Amino acid sequence: MISEIIFIGLSMVALFLGAHWLVDSASRIARLIGVSDLVIGLTVVAMGTSAPEFAVTVLAALKGCPNISVGNIVGSNIFNLGFILGGVAIVHELKITKKLVYRDGLFLLTMTLLLLFLFRDLKLTQIEGATLFLFLFLYIGYLFWRRETEIVEESPVVKGSRKDILFLIAGLAMVIGGSHLLVESAREIALTIGISEWVIGVTIVAAGTSAPEFVTSLVASLKKRYSIAAGNLIGSDIFNLVGVLGLAGMLIPLHIDQAATGSLYMLVGMIFIVILFMRTGWKLTRVEGAFLVLLGAMRWVMDFS
Repeated sequence: MISEIIFIGLSMVALFLGAHWLVDSASRIARLIGVSDLVIGLTVVAMGTSAPEFAVTVLAALKGCPNISVGNIVGSNIFNLGFILGGVAIVHELKITKKLVYRDGLFLLTMTLLLLFLFRDLKLTQIEGATLFLFLFLYIGYLFWRRETEIVEESPVVKGSRKDILFLIAGLAMVIGGSHLLVESAREIALTIGISEWVIGVTIVAAGTSAPEFVTSLVASLKKRYSIAAGNLIGSDIFNLVGVLGLAGMLIPLHIDQAATGSLYMLVGMIFIVILFMRTGWKLTRVEGAFLVLLGAMRWVMDFS
């Protein structure tokens, strides 16, 4: 039991460092080959910060742990909107743009409602997974057509070099290795203490894989780039939901426990509240941020109970 807890800690460190190297090196490589800021923002940052969720979710699905797979995505999205977005708002009020609310926020809410509908029979088929994945391409295609996005690269512009390829490979290896260790350790703890794989996936694993999003938002807040902090979290949640979970569903049908529907409803409710808060005055206040953190904490208590 103690060893598994240690392994979870080590895996989170590997995920944290691996995702950091992955995002930074990929950003520099992108600039080295002349890729636009739009491409960097949509592919490198959104996909890079979601790399742990991608690795854990797909690996858990292939290992026959669908509750950890789906729970990781649902839990990560709740964690992003509750603890991270709320926590950043407590540090400083966040200014919100209309596009972030009406375009990205409503798209995230719509996709979450679609996911809730698809899981009405407690399973996600391969066709349904492909449908979610298709919406990712439609969303990105729309952003390319409109030539606009709030998802931007957080690090200062640094010229790339060949050694960034090594950091890219090392970062990817650490993310995959850390994800494997996290899934196995979380599963062993669930079996040992009698907690369901869903609860472990939606809480401990989700918090661990949300580390890159936390770092990105924290850095943006410290640099007083508050709207970027909110935009990155919304964008990451969209990619997690339709991209990562859609791909996992395409690879293998996902079946979840009946208890999982409560967290899905919780996610829908939290997204609706976040959109409402962002719409009022086009900012997210400290009081609203504290309320989001409280909601996230209540969700953890409900899941463990």
